Formats: sequence, structure tokens, C-alpha cells
Amino acid sequence: MNVDSAIVKKPTKVAAKAAFRPPGAARQVQFHQLLVVARKQWFIDALSDALAELDQKTVKDQLAQYVPADAQKILAAAGVRDEHVFPVPAVIGRKPSLVGYYRLLLGAPQKGFYAQSTGMGRFKSMEEKGTMDKNQSALVPDFCRAMAEPLAELVRQIPDISQRDLQELQLLTLGSKFQGANNTVIGKTAMQGVFVAITAIVEKYTIDKGDKKLTLKNASGRIVLITLAHDPDVCVRESMANGKPNNTVAIEVKGGTDASNAQNRAGEAEKSHRKAKQQGFKDFWTLISKKGVELSKLQRGSPTTNEWFDVTELLTQKGQDWENFRQKLSLAVGIPVAEVKE
Repeated sequence: MNVDSAIVKKPTKVAAKAAFRPPGAARQVQFHQLLVVARKQWFIDALSDALAELDQKTVKDQLAQYVPADAQKILAAAGVRDEHVFPVPAVIGRKPSLVGYYRLLLGAPQKGFYAQSTGMGRFKSMEEKGTMDKNQSALVPDFCRAMAEPLAELVRQIPDISQRDLQELQLLTLGSKFQGANNTVIGKTAMQGVFVAITAIVEKYTIDKGDKKLTLKNASGRIVLITLAHDPDVCVRESMANGKPNNTVAIEVKGGTDASNAQNRAGEAEKSHRKAKQQGFKDFWTLISKKGVELSKLQRGSPTTNEWFDVTELLTQKGQDWENFRQKLSLAVGIPVAEVKE
């Protein structure tokens, strides 16, 4: 008898399956909302929009004045436009939020860039709110001169600099901000994006623009105010002949993206809408992430809401909900529905 054949082999134990628990996608989806806000305010999309509305000869003349000659030669050889690297007064004047475009290009976090020691703090509101007062406007040429040298050094030291380099360097800086952001910061950034979208709709009829308020004269000559506030987040009011405001539309903005928590976010909107109803508002709109969420679920959370819009579509200014919002807001403030540049 073969000794080996007499040995009974023990069954091999099957290893227990490892419990892998990768994180969910909710935070990254939320980051995407912030990214689309950035595109409209601080990235190449925003810069291209501003350049399209400017006289190109003016821009060219200012570039010749502010950009070091050696840096211009390097960019020309690389096929990169000077204004994609260097700020000039015409561009900043057309879209003040682009201060952030050039800050991100330098890789400077807000805290360091706007520190007291840099003297740049007076431009922070331009980046965040997209507005500029007379005092800031007078300092823009000095801002452009100051930024020219470190940006020229960037051009000199990056081998074969490309448009892709510019965009990805900005993303690295912005990404670090998003990663450390808490929900309050994320919500604030989303609100800025909504305000930018609303501004785009009513811009032709805006007679005064502040950090948190737009004053319009509508097609009938009546004054309408759109303000960022709290409870509700956005108020639309018409100024009556007797000087009293007529509260028309209350808008709540919910920037979260976790579908499982959507009904709770809708419930938060409901609390605000009930307060607005007591103040005499007639219509109640909620901007919320609708992807993967049943409308009936949202309606159970906020029965007072009579219009639901996907907040991401408003931030990107694309999609059916964006089109519906444009039409309904235009009707609410009494202006024609105009084409809005994407």
C-alpha cells in the first residue's frame, strides 16, 4: 500500500471575504456643484465670457502695457494667449470675480493671498461677490501691475507651458479649498453660484447691483428687488407706488447631494417657506439636487413648495430646469425671457 495514498488530505479552508467599504460619492457630487460655480466665476469659462464682450484692441493695448516682453514671447511660442495668464484692467472691470482666476493660477489660498501683509485684502469681495466699487476700481491698474511679476515668473519657470497647465494648476488650488470646506462654506459657495445665475437672467434690466441685492426696472417701469437673505435665501419683491414692498417669490437653496437625505433637506426648506408665507410671499420655490430623488418624496418634505428646480442645472446654467427657472423668474419680475449665454 502506498503510504502517500493513505494520507487523508484536510479540506482547504476558504478565506473569509474581506469587507470593503469604500466611501460614497455624495461628497464628490457636492464638489461638482462647487466646480460648476467656479467655472462661471473663476475659471476659463468666465474669462472667455468677459473677453467676448470687450473690445479686443483695448485688451491688446493693455497687455502690451502690463505684460513683460520676455513672458509674451514665451507664451506666443507656446500658443497661449497673454490674457489667459495676465490680468488687465479691462478684463477685471468687466468681470471682477476674475481676481480669483489669477489668484488660483498663482496657487495662493485665499487666506494667504488676502492676508493683511499682502495688501490684497481690498480685492477679496470682488472675487467672492463679483462686484466692484469706485475705490476698488481705482486700484485695479495697480493690482494688474503687482500680479504681473509673479505670473511672469510662473511663465519663465514652467517648461513648455500649456493651456492645460494653466487649468490644472488652478484646479489643484481650488481642490484643496474644497477638501477642507465644511458644509457652511459649501453652502455659501453654492449661493454665490445661484446669485450669478439669477444675475445672468435679469442683467439687461438691472439698474443697480450690490453684493447681495439686484435692483431692476422691469418692462413696465416698475422697480423690483432681488436680495440674498436668510429665511428665505432669495427674496423677490416689487416696490409699490406707496413705497411698501410686495413680497412675491421666496426661494430656498439646498446644496446637499445625498439622495437618502433629500427629504430632510426639503423639510428644512419647508420651515423657511412657512415663515415666508407669514411675511406675505405668494410663490415658494426650492432649488435642490433632484437627481435620483422622487419628486413625491420632496413634496412630502415641503408641501408649501410650488416649484422645484434642480440646483445643479442652475449652477451650470444648462438643462430643462434651468430653462424653466429662466422663464418663471422672468415672468415673476416682469421682463421678457432673454437668451442667456452659456
